[in-house]
Amino acid sequence: MDSQPQSIASSTRPRVLIIGCGFGGLAATRALAGAPVDITLVDRSNHHLFQPLLYQVATAGLSAPSIAAPIRHMLRGQRNVTVLMAEVSGIDKTRRSVSLADGQVLGYDFLIVAAGATHSYFGHDEWAAHAPGLKTLEDAFRLRARVLKAFEQAELEPDPARQAAHLSFVVIGGGPTGVEMAGTLAEIAHHTLRDEFRRIDPSKARVLLLEGSERVLQALPRSLSAKAEAQLRGLGVEVQTRCRVVGIDAEGVSVQQGDGAEPRRIEARTVVWAAGVAASPLGRLLEVPLDRAGRVQVDGFLRIPGHPEVFVIGDLAAAQSLEPDGRQRPVPGVSPAAKQMGAHAARSILAALRGRESALRPFRYRDYGALATIGRKAAVADLGWLQFSGYAAWLFWLFVHIYFLIGFRNRLVVLMDWAWAYWSFQRYARVVVEPAAGAPGGRSPA
Repeated sequence: MDSQPQSIASSTRPRVLIIGCGFGGLAATRALAGAPVDITLVDRSNHHLFQPLLYQVATAGLSAPSIAAPIRHMLRGQRNVTVLMAEVSGIDKTRRSVSLADGQVLGYDFLIVAAGATHSYFGHDEWAAHAPGLKTLEDAFRLRARVLKAFEQAELEPDPARQAAHLSFVVIGGGPTGVEMAGTLAEIAHHTLRDEFRRIDPSKARVLLLEGSERVLQALPRSLSAKAEAQLRGLGVEVQTRCRVVGIDAEGVSVQQGDGAEPRRIEARTVVWAAGVAASPLGRLLEVPLDRAGRVQVDGFLRIPGHPEVFVIGDLAAAQSLEPDGRQRPVPGVSPAAKQMGAHAARSILAALRGRESALRPFRYRDYGALATIGRKAAVADLGWLQFSGYAAWLFWLFVHIYFLIGFRNRLVVLMDWAWAYWSFQRYARVVVEPAAGAPGGRSPA
């Protein structure tokens, strides 16, 4: 492109360009509030999403505004920020510029890339059409429609075998998202939809959680993993470990349990993918070494080789945390890590502006523990010095997530929704509206 890089800001202050307004990008932006810099924040969407609760939207427990907030509204008081809803198409490290899909070119003095992650189907991208993942609000809306329509289609189906296939739900992946999805689907079938159908019994629905390794929640201690599996089974979820998926189509899933075993078939019309993630393709635009998951390999200060002005943070970074004893350990792809990395990148920029780079220490991730909810009054918590499960862990998970939600309104709405769901077993966000076939954006027929 022949055009010269342009800055949105009209002043001559240092230009900081941030790509992505997830946990890391937002933390970096806020950490630079009041700094003598001009920030341009670029994101493909107009909202910041609280991803840990995205499954609640997909399962009709919460509405979208409860876990998402407009970026412009969140940053309205930060006068050194310009927000652009746009897609990045290129990065030129030599010219220190970023190209947008509309042809615009933005210059920068410092660049923070926080583009996040997407789904990984381990080389089987054709499975995506039949087993959607959960990363965006669009994903949540599609999955919610698929789950709720499965019960409606079962009510219409006279054939018992096909009816059973509509009432079978398969969740692939036993990490936090998979465990939470499976437990919530069981709760919907056994409690939420009770007495609402006449031809089917929703409580007869079959929810399966498939995990390729020997246990669910691999990141947690083995004792908590066992408790989580027991709580899942208590909710009616069929947990199958050492179970490798070898095929997915519109009718169900083919799995192999054990090396050399013959594949077996699970007939299920609703399949949820929670088994793998890959870094955003934006990492390839940097033309630097990537790991097997497509993450950018950064140094101890979260910078790319040869370019101390370029930082990569969050799920896109293959970062190492320097521990007090001198050892290094991988930084996990979780929201607290992304926030800490965003704040560290901002501190690095401020140190560079003040000529104090030598005083900056390498990034160190502070692990405050891990949580996973399984269902109503069921969860596990690992705080390092304390591990617990059951009702106490569920209450702790609930209040931690409410605390970290963006904005007071969101906290209040979520607290009210969860209180109502706890006492009534109901999920009010169960309205499904889809455009009529052949009429994009039109209203569906009654």
